[in-house]
Amino acid sequence: MTKGVKVLIGAVIIIFAAAVVLAVIGLKPSESTWVDIVQNNKVIYHLDLSEEDDRTFRVDFPDGGWNDIQIKDGRISIVDSDCPDHTCIKTGELRSENIPIVCLPHKLVIRFSDEGAGE
Repeated sequence: MTKGVKVLIGAVIIIFAAAVVLAVIGLKPSESTWVDIVQNNKVIYHLDLSEEDDRTFRVDFPDGGWNDIQIKDGRISIVDSDCPDHTCIKTGELRSENIPIVCLPHKLVIRFSDEGAGE
């Protein structure tokens, strides 16, 4: 095995290990119970999921369209939408501070926040 091949194998191993570490850090569950629901860069809801009753509510987009948001057992997700690709629904429940739920066609983002951040 030549020196170049050994260096290449070492580089691949380092990149793989770094990717695993970043994935573990990025998917770490949030300890926060506060979420912001943001539309067009404006916070429209600032909620404490630990205090919210189980419910489903609709957020309408001013230019047409909607998202149905569900809060259940202290978790939040988008359960229905009229957007074409339904990526927001496929994202599932909000779990990580690093990965928000996003619906690009309706300019809607659901993300964890600090307790007083949305006020």
